[in-house]
Amino acid sequence: MTMSEEQKPKSFEVLLTELERVVHNLERGDLSLEDALAAFEHGTTVAKDATALLDSAEERVKKLIETRDGMKEVPLSGHPG
Repeated sequence: MTMSEEQKPKSFEVLLTELERVVHNLERGDLSLEDALAAFEHGTTVAKDATALLDSAEERVKKLIETRDGMKEVPLSGHPG
């Protein structure tokens, strides 16, 4: 892997796939305690990174929603608060 590939942030989809793999491995139940703890720790890091990407996407969506009065925050569920 080159230096630029290592620094390139992972996409949300890649993180989600990675998190699903971690969960699958933990659910199998055949990992040693040490391996399970390492997998769990890795999973929490991946989840944190994915959450940061979702938070960033939510901020971008909020900035794109405009009304006559300028910017208006609208919940992502589509229901006005």
